[in-house]
Amino acid sequence: MKIFVIEPRNAGGMIHYAYQLCQAMSAEGADVTLVTGQDYELQNYPHNFTVNRFLKLWPLSDPRLTRPPRNKLESLLRKIFWTARRGVRAIRLIYQLMRLTRYLIRSRPDIVQFGEVEYPFEGFFLQYMKWRGLKLAQICHELESRETQTLVARLADRMKVIVYQSFDILFLHGASNLNKFNSLYPMIPRERLHEIVHGNEQIFPTPPDIEAQSAALQRTYGLDDANRLVLFFGSLTPSKGIPDLIKAFEGVYAQNPSARLLIAGMPTKYMDMNALFRQVDELHLQDGVIFDSRYLAMEEIAPLMHRADVVVLPYLSSSQSGAIQVAYSSGRPVVATNVGAFPEAVDDGLSGFLVPPGSPRELGKAITTILNDKERAAEMGRYAKHLSETKFAWPPIARNILEVYARHLKAT
Repeated sequence: MKIFVIEPRNAGGMIHYAYQLCQAMSAEGADVTLVTGQDYELQNYPHNFTVNRFLKLWPLSDPRLTRPPRNKLESLLRKIFWTARRGVRAIRLIYQLMRLTRYLIRSRPDIVQFGEVEYPFEGFFLQYMKWRGLKLAQICHELESRETQTLVARLADRMKVIVYQSFDILFLHGASNLNKFNSLYPMIPRERLHEIVHGNEQIFPTPPDIEAQSAALQRTYGLDDANRLVLFFGSLTPSKGIPDLIKAFEGVYAQNPSARLLIAGMPTKYMDMNALFRQVDELHLQDGVIFDSRYLAMEEIAPLMHRADVVVLPYLSSSQSGAIQVAYSSGRPVVATNVGAFPEAVDDGLSGFLVPPGSPRELGKAITTILNDKERAAEMGRYAKHLSETKFAWPPIARNILEVYARHLKAT
């Protein structure tokens, strides 16, 4: 079976997911080609599949976002710049979609598998591919807009039906997301929808000297051995509830002054970092909260997770999250909100705790419980690692996907 996996984002969580799925499908006997961008983050990793760095797009992260605007004028100028850049990028994306369409029609794979499709107009290209006889599938990571709820965003979500109608097969992470998708888009035939779990994130290399690297990292952040580390890891967006986490940490810090909260990840353009800094100041948490507003390199992740005592996901909305799997793969317990498919990933009380979204008090209590009970935290971490290696292992996920593809090709 010849499968082309299309992932334009050549760095970050989406390409990490695509890489691991391609490895697993190839190991199961499929002929897999990953089509991605030129600055492919994982080019030095081992591959048992083909990589075509075909797409000429733009970097995932914007270094400007590591430094928040200093005043209202700079904030305004950024918005003007982003608006102009969005127009230029739209033209560039359309050209790349034209190139991709021609390439796929010439190559004629058995299945073309897409990840997240961001813009409704991409549906016109997908419809043309389908009309030309290509069999299209998607791993649907997000069902609807999370960072903005404007009229335009809601309209774009509804217009995405043209995207979803293009796919012969759609995979969704967990039963809750499948059912929600079915309610949002009842016009998509139910038989096209298939449930899978989100695979683990055992992609980050664990160095043999991880203790030394973790100690060096500790010094970088100004920590000592007595500090218990609460970690938020991932891109910074409004939907991830970071203000709730800071508010929750106020109570954690009051009970345990040696605790530290590290918020690590690149801000998006939707994130008001100055508001977070003000919140930290107003709550007098300057000594307890650390920001590392960068895109963290692959080799930094394992030492960071090794140093963390608990990984927190205070999301207000989500379909799923690779950050849970990063924590699990490193044997770390999590505290997460019960949104999207999180309740299907987190065994409450075993691999971590689930709390209601938008509830800093409950979030803080769960974090404190883990910090105050090292033995239980270690037991949770071991169980999380077990889940990573069993329930969220890639081989059965790949077999499930390939079986669906085989049935579809046989039927058509």
